[in-house]
Amino acid sequence: MTKINYKVKDEVGIHARPAGLLVKFVTGLSSTVTMKKGDKGVDAKRLFGIMGLAVKCGDTVTFELEGANAAADAATLEKFCKENF
Repeated sequence: MTKINYKVKDEVGIHARPAGLLVKFVTGLSSTVTMKKGDKGVDAKRLFGIMGLAVKCGDTVTFELEGANAAADAATLEKFCKENF
């Protein structure tokens, strides 16, 4: 398992548009991705799950990736996060 911690810098947090982009991006990865905020974790391929986390600016989210390409997928996911939120 590979983990990424990311502090959200977008002033409006992860709302519908960036959450949709995240789902589309994660769906293209070969790894299974779980997104966590605090004690709550959701499948990062589920839009309503991500929206349910209510991620605001300044919140830290953790992505846990499992699979044969977890390290490579983690690197591309981290880059995606930096570019989108």
